[in-house]
Amino acid sequence: MKKLDIIFEDKHLLIINKPHRLLTIGTNKDKEHNLYREVYDYLHKKNQKVFIVNRLDKDTSGLVVFAKSEKVKELMQNNWDNVIRKYYAVVEGSISKEGFVESYLKETKTLETYSSKDKKGKYAKTIYKPLAYNKKYSLLEITLVTGRKNQIRVHMKDINHPLVGDKKYGSKSNPINRMALEAYYLEFIHPITKENIILELKIVKEFEKLVKCN
Repeated sequence: MKKLDIIFEDKHLLIINKPHRLLTIGTNKDKEHNLYREVYDYLHKKNQKVFIVNRLDKDTSGLVVFAKSEKVKELMQNNWDNVIRKYYAVVEGSISKEGFVESYLKETKTLETYSSKDKKGKYAKTIYKPLAYNKKYSLLEITLVTGRKNQIRVHMKDINHPLVGDKKYGSKSNPINRMALEAYYLEFIHPITKENIILELKIVKEFEKLVKCN
């Protein structure tokens, strides 16, 4: 088992850089190979409890927050809409201007998320800004205004620029053998100490390479 990539830890919180291809939490099919299990084993040795605050898709890498008490978990989740969350994404096609996508998200019976104008769905808004692009790909900084399941993946498909490697939502290419999405930035007020916490990961090198070669 790989050593946890710990980005931040104190008496109340533990924040991990999750690798891609690892579930955040177990499923009925696989209860052992997931980030929650690894964090549980790590904190159990220190006689500390673990509560999950947020999740990322299996194929998305980046920052996942765990709390060491139920109180801190609830404080973080109740304030989650105020947490600044940014992602790096590489999408198919050229995007030269910033913009946003908003829709109401619903799910099919097979649990695939899709956009709708039906206000009975969950309102979702995604802001994107190009950092670099060429004829084939664009590297975006994406800011979540809301945090819905598969939100970025669906919204990028909606504007005909699906995430690289995201076959489920329309991608036709997978040059780096992974989905090109990473939750790289979190900024929030610590629920206990009231400090302003800013955490930022370096961009994945494979993402940069995609937009450098025309």
